[in-house]
Amino acid sequence: MVRRLVLGCGIVGQRAIETLDSWPGEVRVIDADGARVDALRGEGIAADRGDPGDPDRLRAEPPPDLVLVASDDADETLRATRAAREAFPDAHLIAYVHGNEEARERVTRLADRAVDPVGTVADAVLAAGNGEGVERLRGLARALRDIDGRLGVFMHNDPDPDAIGSAIALRDIALARGVDAEACYFGEIAHQENRALVNLLDLDLHRYDAESFDPAAFDGIALVDHSRPGVNDGLPPGTEIDVVIDHHPPRGPVDARFVDLRSDVGATSTLLVDYLRGLDVDVNDRVATALLYGIRVDTRDFDRDITTRDFEAAAFLLSRADMGVLERVERPSISGDTFDTIARAIKNAEREGSIVVSSAGRVGNRDAIAQAADRLLATEDVTLTAVFGFMNGTAYVSGRTRGSEVDIGETMRRAFAGMGSAGGHTDMAGAQLPVGILADADDEASVEAIVGEVITGRLFEELDVRRSPPRFEPGTSA
Repeated sequence: MVRRLVLGCGIVGQRAIETLDSWPGEVRVIDADGARVDALRGEGIAADRGDPGDPDRLRAEPPPDLVLVASDDADETLRATRAAREAFPDAHLIAYVHGNEEARERVTRLADRAVDPVGTVADAVLAAGNGEGVERLRGLARALRDIDGRLGVFMHNDPDPDAIGSAIALRDIALARGVDAEACYFGEIAHQENRALVNLLDLDLHRYDAESFDPAAFDGIALVDHSRPGVNDGLPPGTEIDVVIDHHPPRGPVDARFVDLRSDVGATSTLLVDYLRGLDVDVNDRVATALLYGIRVDTRDFDRDITTRDFEAAAFLLSRADMGVLERVERPSISGDTFDTIARAIKNAEREGSIVVSSAGRVGNRDAIAQAADRLLATEDVTLTAVFGFMNGTAYVSGRTRGSEVDIGETMRRAFAGMGSAGGHTDMAGAQLPVGILADADDEASVEAIVGEVITGRLFEELDVRRSPPRFEPGTSA
């Protein structure tokens, strides 16, 4: 059961209590005004007369999940905030700040969220969330508070917009709470739209090399948009993790000091909006633009796995985002290498009914494989595409579906079980398959033919599709 404690009950406190009392759980009030306490009791509120700033009085209370300091008196507010932080170090502490500048600064340093006297305390409590939402805010604040030094916020390999937006948002949350932090990734930001997002917004991202990376360079590590170190990132497996925030269902155990895994939203960026609002962190136009684009991309412009909360997060970001930048991000120029990759995928396409599988041959930009799969999906009457290509001894596969009952993520997981890593969404998935000794063969065209036949055969077999005679021949990758 969620416990909420209100210390001092001024005008705005009474407004907030009305909201708190409507939620499941327990609400208790401590106020020095006997008449006010009697009035609250008459309304069915558990209220006691006492000094809200008395540490001994507070220690007698069962530990609450949320503390709201809402006195109209500035001195009482400071004393109550200080006493609450001392008595309940793990509680999420919201304080209504007023008085002189020195008192306001002290309250702001002590509280998890300080709200200016503009009549919005009730809104602040609402933003902090109901039940589990309060627990998450409290848990993240506690995890960040315990990091003594620099926090590395790590995206998955070759990060997409959802990972990029989530990482810079969590970095800003940490910075707002006095924790030095940076947004980090391994691999490449290869997709031209993703590069445009980073360049146009001038995002400060730090790229690391998995071969030389030392986790000891950071005093804390957070993962966004993925949940396990060493799985789709360059961190050593078993790296101790402080924070995980992700919207993908985990495929294995997740071990961290604070974990928020919610697959009931369409994007991790939506979850970060909850934290930005609940912890009262300023959202600048760069963060808002990146988060909004992350939600749009991961929900296919609000057409896939979309929930009410994704719409609400997008609405919050819309007035803060730079829509001019977004328009430029969505219309970047295409590189010659990507154009060649798409052309090879079209040339080598093998179609069986509404399903297309194709080889893009040797590629210099692995993200071009995903773009080729998207382009092939635009073909009339095609509902599923899978394109594979080879780079640095690895075969990369990208799958897409449209208007199909096939779960391409599960299909690829089953098709390539034991060969490498594979998975994703119901309509968008990927796989990475080590080529092994074949990658050292002198005849690269033969490598493509052999591995391509295995990939194609497994996909069609998993899709229960009878194939025409194979058409991948040595030399077709050109």
